Amino acid sequence: MKVIAMIPARYAATRFPFKLMQPLGSKTVIRHTYDNTVATDLFDDVFVVTDHKIIFDEITVNGGKAIMSIREHESGSDRIAEAIADMDVDIVLNIQGDEPFVNAHMLQKLLDIFKDDDDKKIKVGSPVKKILNHAHAANHNIVKVVVDKHMNSLLFSRSIIPFYRDENIIPTYYEHIGVYAFRKEALLLFTVWEMTPLEKAEKIECLRYLENGIQLRMVETEDAGVKIDMPEDLIKAEAYLKTIM
Repeated sequence: MKVIAMIPARYAATRFPFKLMQPLGSKTVIRHTYDNTVATDLFDDVFVVTDHKIIFDEITVNGGKAIMSIREHESGSDRIAEAIADMDVDIVLNIQGDEPFVNAHMLQKLLDIFKDDDDKKIKVGSPVKKILNHAHAANHNIVKVVVDKHMNSLLFSRSIIPFYRDENIIPTYYEHIGVYAFRKEALLLFTVWEMTPLEKAEKIECLRYLENGIQLRMVETEDAGVKIDMPEDLIKAEAYLKTIM
């Protein structure tokens, strides 16, 4: 089974423009993501896929591998699908460029779900972690997911789900981590479908799979580091970086 990791890297992010080129310790955010992905030693190859020469040069000048997108893309999955269309690969890991603290344990758990899936019933996988703070769950910048008893996704939303109606019942909240594992054919199928109504409304690309009848198999992780969504996240990331150095 050939497995590669692809890191989609859009330069002008909507909520935090140029965030991938922000300094984090001695490297930029995107270099942390790339280097930490390579360091897991889980992949046959690792590439950054970007729309901008600045990011392309940041990776290649420092010895990494990068691919320039040919077309404009609405989502990271679309960007990756273009890059891997002619590659001989079975499983593709989509690791968001703003997730600088990816770790081998989390990615290994994600890859493991495909090992015993001889019937290829699992098309897409992604990690989650439990949210222990109610205010954190209410933050619309954090994507939440509800799952069935087999850890298959039922719904993703920026709203707080499930709704906390009965004060005597404390629901479990899961935060979706921006990492995906696709079978190649499932990723290519994604690009054939038009953007779906929920995807457009929530700006959550994996809703396109749900709205086309494909559940994601979620795997639970405890430590996902700090995602860089907003400028204040860089301060958190700097503090976190010091704890793991």
